[in-house]
Amino acid sequence: MFVYEKKLQYPVRVCRPSAANAKVIISQYGGPDGEMGAATRYLSQRFVMPYREGKAILTDIGTEELGHLEIVGTLVYQLTKNLTIDQIKAEGFDTYFVDHTVGIYPQAAGGTPFTAAALQSKGDAITDLYEDMAAEQKARTTYDNILRLVDDPDVKDVIRFLRAREIIHFQRFGEVLRIAIDRLNEKDFYAFNPSFDMKS
Repeated sequence: MFVYEKKLQYPVRVCRPSAANAKVIISQYGGPDGEMGAATRYLSQRFVMPYREGKAILTDIGTEELGHLEIVGTLVYQLTKNLTIDQIKAEGFDTYFVDHTVGIYPQAAGGTPFTAAALQSKGDAITDLYEDMAAEQKARTTYDNILRLVDDPDVKDVIRFLRAREIIHFQRFGEVLRIAIDRLNEKDFYAFNPSFDMKS
């Protein structure tokens, strides 16, 4: 299913370490609207998607989100590499450091570890696609918030790329939603599985 290219989808070259920037960016690694959740959501939903176009989009975007997870992890790594203990304390990274040193750990900016409770796989094409569109908008908002908080142009460049991809993903899920609704109107009220006849 996967072909691994040993390069990032977008280059990450951070010149200035910053625990403060890493502390907020980590949310897009393992936070409630981060890349780990997105990849897990889409690659789980694809199994029961009844439309081949939907299955293809979920697979494509879910796979791309794994690449984005790698980009965010690389950002956090480069931002925390070679920090001194004084920098870690001064920039409020000490609570993370005590548990993980500078290892990349999936959590929200507030410290809550990654949990699948923040995502959904319902098994109904319409429900899942609305969930996916909302997820992309929430991720875009998180990237907007990160852009408001970081001042490093090297970091902002990468965050802008990731933000732009959220918009594209939202549009792609919208296209599949229109296909699903059109087919629903033509064939059957039930999007999830027409063999589940609720009328009987």
